[in-house]
Amino acid sequence: MPVTIKDIAKLTGVSHSTVSRALGGSSLISESTSNRIRKVAKELGYQPSVAARSLKTNQTKVIGVIVNSIDDPFFSEILFGIEDAAQKAGYSLFIAASQYDPVREQNIVQTMMEQRTDGVIICSSSFSADKGRQLLESNFPIVVVNYKATENFNYSIYHDDIDGSRQVTAHLIEIGHKKIAYLGNSKSCRTTQDRLSGFRKEMDKSNLEIPEDYIFEVPGSDPELGELGFDHFARLPNPPTAIMCFNDMLAIGLLKALREKGICVPEDMSVTGFDNITFSAYTTPTLTTLDQPKYSIGNEAAQLLLELLENKIENSKNTHKEKRLKGKLLVRESTCPPKKDYLRK
Repeated sequence: MPVTIKDIAKLTGVSHSTVSRALGGSSLISESTSNRIRKVAKELGYQPSVAARSLKTNQTKVIGVIVNSIDDPFFSEILFGIEDAAQKAGYSLFIAASQYDPVREQNIVQTMMEQRTDGVIICSSSFSADKGRQLLESNFPIVVVNYKATENFNYSIYHDDIDGSRQVTAHLIEIGHKKIAYLGNSKSCRTTQDRLSGFRKEMDKSNLEIPEDYIFEVPGSDPELGELGFDHFARLPNPPTAIMCFNDMLAIGLLKALREKGICVPEDMSVTGFDNITFSAYTTPTLTTLDQPKYSIGNEAAQLLLELLENKIENSKNTHKEKRLKGKLLVRESTCPPKKDYLRK
């Protein structure tokens, strides 16, 4: 049986209310009595009731976090950043994955409302704006991360995907590639469009043409869809010499498909990723990618939500705050200048 305030009161010879006040840090109880009560509570292994505390303070000290998928390494690093900031402030996390499923989204919203989480961080770029408004209308403070439509929310943290994509594209152009393709994720909405926009801008800056079939989007970002992307580009009569992938997961799948078909990377085909997940440094060859500050993105999002929860900034329709972070290019082994016979075509 768990230790209760009654047990502590019995052993210390004081009333229940005195124990409650002492454990709550009340100045009405003398320091010596408070120390004696806390010592007994510690010896007994007393743990305060979260449910009782939430009724008293109207706070659960729980932050809800919504992601697309739990098994995506990209989100796990963002979660580390959120968790570190939350724990330091005495909060725990309730994490839920939407899996791009409207029914799951509704269930997540319902559960977070029932569990009375104090605030929500939405890391799912495709999370329904309607479901988000449902949380807002219930007065949940919300911070969004890399969200497709930040205009629907007042507080956001996001990575500059246009700049990141331009960095990757510029690298490929600088080492001599002219026939560069883009493999995107049709489900990621704003994110894939921003990365595609950066790609287009940098190609246009160098006066390089982008054939229509050099842009191909798959329904997601899992590695097996990178293999699907290979099938598309392999069928082209005039294939690209480099493929820029929406993220590292697609690039990993593409590397596998190229290897199985005997196409050497980077000698026959250069490949780039985006995000710099841990696995990207262990592929064969190691993956050239854009290093997003994932931990910082998560940590900044949590800090912003904590400011809202602690009333350090006003949570109102008229208050807006957003922060944009930039990543940096990591050049590894999966890119090199194209073969000379390619350049003559």
